[in-house]
Amino acid sequence: MASLALVVVVGVVFRKSGASLVWYDEVASILLAWLTYYGAALAALHRAHIGVPTLVDKLSRNLRMFVVLVAEVLVLAFLCTLTWTGIQVLSVLGGTTLISLPWVPAAVAQSVIPIGATLFIGAQLLSLPDAMKHPISGSAKASPNAGSSTGEAPQ
Repeated sequence: MASLALVVVVGVVFRKSGASLVWYDEVASILLAWLTYYGAALAALHRAHIGVPTLVDKLSRNLRMFVVLVAEVLVLAFLCTLTWTGIQVLSVLGGTTLISLPWVPAAVAQSVIPIGATLFIGAQLLSLPDAMKHPISGSAKASPNAGSSTGEAPQ
């Protein structure tokens, strides 16, 4: 995040001085994509993505376990597909480079797709035991963020 802020501030300063940098916009866009993918993986590790715990909590114990398992399988299947597709994109971009920085391969910028998806898979798998405790116990106390619209624990 600091590098993105630095690139944008440097770009603005140069633009205001009348000497715009040709590369800063493209680099800032790439950094934003990286920040988004890596931030999403971190949020997955903390189970901070949008969910409907109140609805799931109202289900019977067996149905609740089934719903959580199906959701996990679907998320992991999507992320595996995203990883595989991201790797395919990298092979298609083989000899291309960034427009404003021709010495930087486009695959470097696009590598965030398979890397981010792989990190997301790891985060999902690492946090899976805690996610499975919640449906089994039937208690919202098992998950400190359950029911919170902001993802923050209650004070």
